[in-house]
Amino acid sequence: MLNLLFIVLLMGKQSSFLIQFPFVVQYKDKIMPLTICNLSSHNFMLISIFYIIFSQHSERSKVLLQHGVVTSWLAPIVWEGTFDSAVIDGIYKPLNVTIATTVFAVGKYITYLKDFLESAEKHYMVGYNINYYIFTDQPENIPAVTLAAGRSLWSLRVPAFNRWQEISLQRMSFIRKAIEEQIRKEASFIFCLDVDMRFDNHWGAEALGNLVAVIHPWFYQASRDSFPYERRPESLAYVHADEGDFYYGGAVFGGLIDEVYKLTGTCEEHLVIDKGKDIEAVWQEESHLNWYFIYNKPTKLLSMEYLWSDEKVKITELKVVRLSTIKKNLAAVRPN
Repeated sequence: MLNLLFIVLLMGKQSSFLIQFPFVVQYKDKIMPLTICNLSSHNFMLISIFYIIFSQHSERSKVLLQHGVVTSWLAPIVWEGTFDSAVIDGIYKPLNVTIATTVFAVGKYITYLKDFLESAEKHYMVGYNINYYIFTDQPENIPAVTLAAGRSLWSLRVPAFNRWQEISLQRMSFIRKAIEEQIRKEASFIFCLDVDMRFDNHWGAEALGNLVAVIHPWFYQASRDSFPYERRPESLAYVHADEGDFYYGGAVFGGLIDEVYKLTGTCEEHLVIDKGKDIEAVWQEESHLNWYFIYNKPTKLLSMEYLWSDEKVKITELKVVRLSTIKKNLAAVRPN
């Protein structure tokens, strides 16, 4: 095994340049994970360690080098083989962090909730405090699922919608309001996930970061000009042909509570303005999310391991699927 250590020295006022990865730094006699340091408000020297482990001659190392383990702005891309769960758990578990997790189970989509929760209890942030926030128009139909110690479930009522697009368009607003009124009092991190998905393997604290995005499984090999960005200048989700880094999936995003609050608030504002101009972005909130990540770079990217699709043939470089969107008859579950 070859262990690579990248050591970065950061100095000066208002420094915001760092490699976001779940390792520790020391500041004012406190040991804390890198992901919860606020560099913009302190004048100090930071030694950050970006820790990558992979086989020197293995096929997997070629894949990591080909697809990248770090972005051009030095945000890590998390793949199998780029983290040590024991090391990361040794950092985060003593902090007793709580991770909020939102899902929307509206209309017939509530039929996916039981499988989502049961698979999450087997694989998602095992050993960590989790608050599930279920946005639903049918709180009485939330399935009974046995939760591990330190994990709880909250039901948040939302109206039924006549169009599936309305669920997508309203999602940012509901999450932003829930953070403001409840979640920020109860959790340090948050992940916002789709309900029609299933956890198949370990998804742990390696995913935590200040602002976390996931590479979309259908476009990770596509060129930028083929990304399905909103291309109409009239929309606030508009992305110019020369802009964009990756195309991100709207089914998974997260980070520190305050960062996701800013993200959802901005997207909500833009969606409202677009609606006032009778414009609906091509992929609703996902289009606005992609715009946001162009101007507010994610500090951590999750590889397609963290958002795959049962509709896709598994590629050879994908050694593990952690979360996958399940096959379904869209006409049967979506409102007209």
